[in-house]
Amino acid sequence: MTIPEPIRRFVEATNAGDTDAFLDTFADDAFLSDWGRDFHGRGQIARWNQSDNIGVKSNLRIVRIAAAEGTYRVRIAVKGKGFNGEGDMTFMLDGDRIASLVIA
Repeated sequence: MTIPEPIRRFVEATNAGDTDAFLDTFADDAFLSDWGRDFHGRGQIARWNQSDNIGVKSNLRIVRIAAAEGTYRVRIAVKGKGFNGEGDMTFMLDGDRIASLVIA
C-alpha cells in the first residue's frame, strides 16, 4: 500500500529531527493520544514531541500499514533515547494533515 503523504511526512520529519515540519503534519486542532495521555492542538502536541519523539531522538520505520474505515493503522518500529520497539499508531487524516493519532 502507498503511504499517505501526511504519514510519510510525519515519519520523515521525525527522523530528520525537524520540529517545524513535524508540527506542520498536524491540523491546528489535531488530537494525539499516547497510551491514554491526551494532547489537543499543536501546542500540546509540540510538548509531546519534545518529551516523547524528536526530543528523545526517535527514529521511525514503518513496518506495515493498512487502511480501515477512514483510518490508517501503522505498525512502527522505534529507536532512540525513549521508547524502543514496535507499536501501533492509528492515524485519521484531514486532507493533507493528521487530524488524530492514537498510539497504543
